[in-house]
Order: sequence, then structure tokens, then C-alpha cells
Amino acid sequence: MTNLNPMLILIVGGGLALVLLLLGVVLTYRSSRSLVEERIDRYLGEEALQDIEAAREAQRERQGAVDQQLARTGWWEKVSRDLARANLRLKPMEYIWLRFGLTVVGTALGYGIGSGTLVFTLAGLVLGYFALGMFVKMRQGQRLRRFNAQLPDMLNLMVNGLRAGYSTLQALEAVSREMPDPISTEFRRVVREVQIGIPLEDALDNLLRRIPSDDLDLVVTAINIQREVGGNLADILETISSTIRDRVRLKGEIRVLTSQVRFSGTALAILPIALFFIIYRMNPSYMGQLVKPDNPAVKPLGYCIIGTGLILIAVGYVVMNKIADIEV
Repeated sequence: MTNLNPMLILIVGGGLALVLLLLGVVLTYRSSRSLVEERIDRYLGEEALQDIEAAREAQRERQGAVDQQLARTGWWEKVSRDLARANLRLKPMEYIWLRFGLTVVGTALGYGIGSGTLVFTLAGLVLGYFALGMFVKMRQGQRLRRFNAQLPDMLNLMVNGLRAGYSTLQALEAVSREMPDPISTEFRRVVREVQIGIPLEDALDNLLRRIPSDDLDLVVTAINIQREVGGNLADILETISSTIRDRVRLKGEIRVLTSQVRFSGTALAILPIALFFIIYRMNPSYMGQLVKPDNPAVKPLGYCIIGTGLILIAVGYVVMNKIADIEV
């Protein structure tokens, strides 16, 4: 195996330093603002502090205007919604900068590993660009599964509270205190939104936007209908809890039965790509005929072969996941 190019080490190190720098600036800015103001207060008078605060307020207004312009785009709204669903404490602009840094690092890695080959450079760029998005999607899926698994216990706790004489808001507050994360965090947000004057229906709709769960949609619909037309909410939620518990159990059994298909689809999609990179590093002259052939006239043919292979891998992965995705 050939030694790594020293320029590759410098590029990768610089890219990683850029990502760490961005994270450090964000975290430091958030945590040290009060400390900086305290130190400034020792040397500046009240008038100077007011001028500094006025300048900061003007900067926040300008930033807010930029955010409002960007918020009008569907892409910006989608980024905000995805970050909220993954429970990542990042602003959309911070997410963009972090994704840019990872793209730079991925491109540098692809360029260095492939010794400047276009295919490897593009592969590194694509992986770097989509890495953060895949991480966010993975966080969303994990959080949604945990939420759905905790939902029957949450409904039982609400039913007991309602039968003990609690109001709907008091029962939700008990859920936010007694249940584990993520369901406690989400219902704590609902309670706080109601406490600052947002109607309960709107707060529950906001919850449903953060947690796109069909089971939660059923619960929110039941609560809203009961508040409009009346009825025994405890009995309704008890019936829903039993239904959801059966669905969760059935989903778990299906997930176990289809785990082999999902694992096979992932392994079969990763294996050809991994083997290509490994063989290329072990024997560049052999696999290099696809990207750097001896006859430059057949170079487009190698790119066509690689592109066709990637398309077939993607189609096979999607088909196997569709087979394993059984609606309950």
C-alpha cells in the first residue's frame, strides 16, 4: 500500500481544524457572553455599556432580517424542521456552515486517497456533503422510535391523572415530570408554550410538527375533539393506548422478522463500493484502468461503468428497503 501524500495530511488536518473551529466558536459564543459582559463592566461605564448593547441589538436585527428572508424559502423551513425533529441545538445557519466544513474535509480525503482522481474527489465531496444529513435522519428515526415506544405508558399516566381529577394541562405536566426523554422533553415544551399564552391546540400542532408520528396524531386529534364536543377523555385515551400498544408490539415483531432483509440490503450496497476503494489502494494499476486507463480514448467508458454500477446499487438498496417496509 502506498504511503499517504503529505499534502493530503495537511489538507485533511486543515479541514478538521476548520470544522472544530466552527463548533468551538458557536459553543464559546453561547457560553461566555455573560462572562464577557461582566469583565467589560469593570472598566466601562453605564453609557458605554448601553452603546455596546445598542450595537448588538442592531446586529441582531440585521441578522433577524436575513433569517426572515431565508425563512421564506421552503428549504430553510425544512432545515429548521429537521433539526427540531432530531433535537439538535443548532441554528440553520450553523448547520449550513458545519455541512460546508464536512464537504471540504470529504473532498480533501477523496482527492488525497485517489491521488487527484476525479471519481474519488467527487465521491469524497458527495459523502462529505450528505454525511451530516444522514446523521440528522438517523437521529430523527431513533428519536421517533423511542417516542412511539413510550407513548402507551404516557397515555396510561395521563388516564390515571385525568381520573384523579387533573385537567388536561395538569396531566400533560405530570407526563413532562415523570416520563423519560424524549417524551418528557416534548411535552415540557407543550406545557411551556401554553403557559406563555399559546392555545393548547396550537401547542399540540407544534408538537406534531416536531414528532411526525401517526400514533401521536391520533392522540392529538382525540384531545382536540374532546375539548370541542366534550366526552370522557380518560376512556378515549385508554382505548387509544391499548390500540397503540398492540401496534408497537406488532411493529417490533415485523422489524425483527425483516431485519435480515434490511441488513442484507445495506451490506450489499456498501460491499461493492468498499471493495473498489480497497482494491484501488492495494493495486492502483488494476482498478485504475476504470479511471486512468492506458488508452485515454476509453476513459469515458470507465466512468460509464462506474456510474451504471452506482445506479444499480442504489436501485437494489431502495427495492430491498421497500420490501422490508411493511405498513401496520
